[in-house]
Amino acid sequence: MANTVNTEALVSDQSATKLFLKAFATNKGAVIGFIFVVILIAIGIFAPQIAPHDPVEQFRDLPLLPPAWMEGGRVDFFLGTDDLGRDLLSRIIYGARVSILNGVIIVLISSCIGVTLGLIAGYFGGILDIVISRFVDIIMSLPSLLVAIAVVAVLGPSLKNAAIAIGVISIPSYVRLTRIGVKVEKSKDYVTASRLVGVGNLRLMFNTILPNTLSPIAVQATLGFSSAILTMSALGFLGMGAQPPAAEWGTMLSESTRYFLTAWWTVTFPGLAILLTVLSFNYMGDGVRDALDPKLRQQG
Repeated sequence: MANTVNTEALVSDQSATKLFLKAFATNKGAVIGFIFVVILIAIGIFAPQIAPHDPVEQFRDLPLLPPAWMEGGRVDFFLGTDDLGRDLLSRIIYGARVSILNGVIIVLISSCIGVTLGLIAGYFGGILDIVISRFVDIIMSLPSLLVAIAVVAVLGPSLKNAAIAIGVISIPSYVRLTRIGVKVEKSKDYVTASRLVGVGNLRLMFNTILPNTLSPIAVQATLGFSSAILTMSALGFLGMGAQPPAAEWGTMLSESTRYFLTAWWTVTFPGLAILLTVLSFNYMGDGVRDALDPKLRQQG
């Protein structure tokens, strides 16, 4: 009997996976976004092999060199150089590594803490629910960028502290999603049956209820990448994130704004990198949301 139940569950999981993949594959925007993200991750991983130059190496005789297709440009500096003669293409490639790595760290910090707090609030309720909910309300009532700046101001400007700050301001969305999902699931028959056979609270929370609330959390995590990268770039632009000479897109923008009219490429290409990355994660997140929602699958 147990083998039959396990087989049926396995078949059901495989069927759900096929439906998800089919729905995701029919969303052209999501597929394009996914392909771009995969390419971006590959670029970040293999940055030392792909980048034509060291990102911090200064070619002092070649400051503000234009892109290769413009007059005066050189093929070995395909996107040109910045005011210090550093290769722009190499810095953007290494910037992809910084953005993806910090996006992962931020999503891990915010999702782990947020999901845990949401589980506790939704499962136990009472005073714990009130305290956690008020904490979330307070954070969400404040402008997220200002909170991040305040945290970084206390901890000191650096890439690590910026990631911690963005992780903190991203916690509330995971708390609210998990709390709502847990409150819905804990009243269902399968949870009641698990309690009757003596399943403990921790096992009920993490093994029984949590897996059934992961769909909206997965969507939020995907969209959280784009938000994390955008906020990280904003902090870098304000001088509160990565510090020079680090190759980070927001910092690159901050260093190049004064050359916008005379050397447009120093601003345009880092800005495009941020724009395309954020758009790709947003499209991919929308595709994941639509593929996980049965109603939206049927509409598609």
